[in-house]
Amino acid sequence: MNSAEPNIVMSSRYSIDETCAFLGVHRHTLRRYTKRGKIRCGFHRINGRKFYLGSEILRFWRSQL
Repeated sequence: MNSAEPNIVMSSRYSIDETCAFLGVHRHTLRRYTKRGKIRCGFHRINGRKFYLGSEILRFWRSQL
């Protein structure tokens, strides 16, 4: 987990890769956190891909301190 707070826009949507880079975790770790309900994701209606809101990324990062 990165020790520096991610510099992100609260209302933006971020891909799995971007979220992993902000948090400093592997995509399998992010998947595990999502399954356990520690961080919530959304799904694009068109292609069904997951995304994470900037506000959710920051909420999760702050809860891990």
